[in-house]
Order: sequence, then structure tokens, then C-alpha cells
Amino acid sequence: MSDDGIASSPSLADGLHLIVKQDCPTCVGLEPVIVELSHGLTPLRVYSQDDPEFPAGVSVIDDTNLAVSWHHRIETVPTLLRVVDGVEVGRIVGWQRAEWRQFTESPSLGESADQLADWMPGCGSKSVDPDLVDELAFRFGASSLRSRRVEFAAAEDENEAMYQRGWSDGLPVVAPTPERVKRMLEGTSRDAQDVVAIVPPNLAEATVEQVAINAVMAGCRPNYLPVVLAAVEAACTDRFNMHGLLCTLWFSGPIVIVNGPIRREIAMNTGRSALGQGNRANSTIGRALQLVIRNLGGGRPGEIDRAALGAPSKIGWCFPEDEEALPDGWPSLAVERGFGPGDDTVTLFAGHGPSGIVDQTSRTPEDLLRSFAGRLLATGNPFQPSEAMLVLTPEHQRVFADAGWSKQRFHDELAKRLVIDPVIAQAGISGGSSGSATKGVPKFRPGSLLVVRAGGDAGAFSAIIEGWIGGRAGSEPITIMIDR
Repeated sequence: MSDDGIASSPSLADGLHLIVKQDCPTCVGLEPVIVELSHGLTPLRVYSQDDPEFPAGVSVIDDTNLAVSWHHRIETVPTLLRVVDGVEVGRIVGWQRAEWRQFTESPSLGESADQLADWMPGCGSKSVDPDLVDELAFRFGASSLRSRRVEFAAAEDENEAMYQRGWSDGLPVVAPTPERVKRMLEGTSRDAQDVVAIVPPNLAEATVEQVAINAVMAGCRPNYLPVVLAAVEAACTDRFNMHGLLCTLWFSGPIVIVNGPIRREIAMNTGRSALGQGNRANSTIGRALQLVIRNLGGGRPGEIDRAALGAPSKIGWCFPEDEEALPDGWPSLAVERGFGPGDDTVTLFAGHGPSGIVDQTSRTPEDLLRSFAGRLLATGNPFQPSEAMLVLTPEHQRVFADAGWSKQRFHDELAKRLVIDPVIAQAGISGGSSGSATKGVPKFRPGSLLVVRAGGDAGAFSAIIEGWIGGRAGSEPITIMIDR
């Protein structure tokens, strides 16, 4: 293998080497020149990319498999190489009469071809054909793929075959061909065999390559892969407790929130329908995480996944925060959790939903906060503490920002209103009213109500993403850096 990771090239003998194809007007026009050059003192070897009988009148080496063209990085035909002591010492591309004469040390080369133009640019090499480039890279490049390859019968439908083998979440998946997996791996600098996480419930090792396979199946693009890898890593921590989240009868699954410049680089949607369909990155990153949990960890519904009803969000849910439009005094979720404003992060929250908060009439923070508190107090069991994420839309957030409220004040004022009535709280804990409780119970533990901004600019509707349970018995939100 060479230093740049490309598998060693087929060695070329000393002399001249010409790569052509019949489907190239320049190459066809050069036929008499090629014949003339083949009778010279310097040995000439001619390689044809598409027709072993072309050009006529010379001995042709069949390169229809494009091995020579790919290994020697031929981008244009004709390309003429000179090799000395087994090393390429020069090349020329296309046809330029004076240049060829100097390169081949043949002062009269092409003199008899008086109808041939003095210069012709040539054509694209078949080895750089977009329809072939991934296949050739897999066939001839240095491959680090270690996963077992499953061959389908010729008459099998790929989607049906993958569904029948249990690899799907119930929706069609993209066949993870070696070419697609290698292309996906180009999205990260990490080694394909690095272990990303130990995936519950089977406690199976997940390598970068195996995560890439599931990212292909989910429909991700290669530049999404770093986000998927970070999501897998975060989900498989003890703190997030993916195993417990699978086993619960509750609705929740892992929800991925993305912060940092990478959101824009991969064209995530922070605006209208940010929590919904229509954006490839938003739709596929969370799905890739869930496929990893299913296919590597064995977390299948009806088996270890014991949800009584489940939720559409368990297919996969990912969205970015609208950081650029955050008002002064309103740090992003990632910054609030200890990261820098330029850091790329994922935050995982065990939740489901969303459920809406509608208030189109309140014009003061106090009035709008009353609506928020009323809806938040009803999350989960209204008698017991809960976990939740509040997704503020711009129209609602402006009410607070225009009044000079910071995010911390918003949290503080909201917490005052999120207290379960002591009698109701006692009834919820004991199963019956004792009538003796005097102290209210906070609806949310400190840090268990996350707040992010997303959504379209118009619409006085915010959303609650209800959570599972926190603490050691449940799942804690976790934020980690994205490793490019």
C-alpha cells in the first residue's frame, strides 16, 4: 500500500504507455499517430478502456476493467506516460503535436497526419465516470471493511430481503453495499474499526464501520456520520441508560438535539417543521441511531423493547437548535450545558411527543408563562414529578426577550409556577389523599426541564417533549462533543 492509502499500482515496464478509449474522437483521430509511434525505438504499450480491438494496427492491452486506468489516476484520454526504472517520470494529457514530439523524442511524429489538428483536448476517462467511481474505489482501493457481506439471490428484492431478515424499522432501507459504506466512511476521519460504543441490550461492540452501515440504511449522507457516531456514543452511556429506556413500558425513545456550526454544514432545518418531516438530515440521523440499537444491540420492539404503545418518535427523532436567532441572554442548550458557542455537540434526551402549547393572546411574560406552566404541570402523571423539554418558537420567545427576560430568569420564574399542589402531590404518591400535606412538590428536578429554540417565525405555538424518568432509575440528558 502506498502512503496515501491506495492499494499498490500494477507495475509498468519501462517505455511509453498510452491509455485510450474508442468512444473518444481525439483517440480515434490519433490512430495513425499511435501506429507510427508503435514503430519507434521506445517501446509503446497501448491500453484500451472500452474496446480491446481499438486502435487497429497495434497490439492492445485490454483495460476494460479499468485497473490500470484507476491505479494510475487517469482522468483524461488520451494520456501518455513515460516510465523509467519502473517509475513514472512524466505524462501528457490530450493531443498537442509539438508536445508529443518532444515527449516521445520523435521530431516528425504526426507529420503524415496532415488532416489532424495540432491540438485536441481529449475526453474524460472511464475510470472517473461518476457511475463507476465508487465501485472502482471499492474494487481496487485499500479496503478496511470487516463486516460480513450478505449475498442476496439474483431474484430477491433487496428491500423485501432486508425486511424479512429483521434489519428494518418497518420502513424501506437503503441497501448497504460496500461502495455506499466506503462512501459513508469518507464522512469521518475516524478509523473504520474504532469501537464507538458497547450497544445494549446485547452489549455488542459497534465499530465506526458498523455504524456507517446503519447510517447508509437510514438514508444518511456521509457528512451526517460524525453526528450519528456522537449520538450512538451518547446513547450507550450509563448516564443515558439506553437499556432501561428500551425496557420501559413508557413511550419514550432517544431524541437527538444538535448544536454548533455542523447544523448549517449539513443543512439541517431549524425553522418551519423542524420537528417534522421534509429535511433529510433531521429525518435520518435519529433513525440511524435507532437502527444501530436494533441491528447491533438487539433492541427490537416486542422483544426487549417493551413499550405498551410506543410512539412515532421511536423510529428516530433529531432536530437542531436555532442558535443564530437566539436573543441576548439566551444561551443555546449546549452552552447552557457547559460547552462553547462554536462547539459541535449532540444532546440526547429520553422523550416522546410533541404536545402543543397554544397561546395566541398573551402579550406579557407573566401571562404567557401561566399557559406554559398549566401545560407543563399536566405532563406525565399530573400528580408526580416529570422530565420534559420545552421547544420555544420565535413568536413565543420574543414575548420574554422583548420584556428583557434572560433565559435564567425564564427558568426561575417558570419554576415558581411548576409546583404540584401539596394535597394533590400527596394523593399521587400515596394513592389517596391524606389531607395533611402542607408543602408543594416541584414538578421538575433542577436541570430536568430543558429549553431550546426551534420552529417557524410565525405561529404562537410552542411544544413540550415529554420525558421518561430521571435519576438513577431512569435516564439523564447527556451532551457530548461531535468528533469530526
